[in-house]
Amino acid sequence: MKKRVKGFMQYRFLLGQLVKKGIKLKYRRSYLGIVWSLLEPLLTMIVLTLIFGELLGKGDKTYPVYVLSGRLLYTFFNLGTTTALKSIRNNAGMIKKVYIPKYLYPLAGVLFNYIIFLISLIVLVAVGAVLGIRPTIYLIQAVIPLAVLFLLTMGFGMILATVGVFFRDMEYLWGVVSMLIMYASAIFYHPEKILQGRKGFILKLNPLFGVIHNFRSAIFGEPMYMKYLWYSLGVSVFCLIVGCIMFYRKQDEFILNI
Repeated sequence: MKKRVKGFMQYRFLLGQLVKKGIKLKYRRSYLGIVWSLLEPLLTMIVLTLIFGELLGKGDKTYPVYVLSGRLLYTFFNLGTTTALKSIRNNAGMIKKVYIPKYLYPLAGVLFNYIIFLISLIVLVAVGAVLGIRPTIYLIQAVIPLAVLFLLTMGFGMILATVGVFFRDMEYLWGVVSMLIMYASAIFYHPEKILQGRKGFILKLNPLFGVIHNFRSAIFGEPMYMKYLWYSLGVSVFCLIVGCIMFYRKQDEFILNI
């Protein structure tokens, strides 16, 4: 363990450079640059509120914050896992030329998307202030689901990065799966009726739903639902361990398949 930590510290500068490179490449041809990370969720929130506000919002004036909070967390999960999935093949040239610990590529992919995600939370704060949502002591809890979200994304990312090298169609398959995850995360609808019905287990089995639910609880001044917390944390840690083991065992074969 000491050896691995020492090795990680040795390459921390390179990790920082990969993160910077990822952010620069993301906005390379964009005139708005990182401002787009603030504008895009705001525009998406407006569209979803206009479409679903009357139908699903039930006249709730805080519905835009409800939608935006779910959308922001899901967007990071989707982008982080997708970037990790493509990270090894996208860096094939560098992998073939120089030795760099290969786990740095999916880690950098998740990290730079996480940084952009944290910046985009500024929009959530602004919209919440405009709509009169006052922060409470429960807001401190938001750090916990945000940390679990990172672990969950990293865990799935490591698994996908490994599988994606050997199974190219995983990129398209994950696009469909991530869409199903989105609809099972209660981003733009209130889940009360579904949770009480026969199909409620679908939401409960989705760890991202628990993360989003607890994040919203922190925003709206409610205590976290501990069952969702422990479940989402357990799935996150499990996926991270499985992903790291898979990645470690298969990384020497990457160069033969990229």
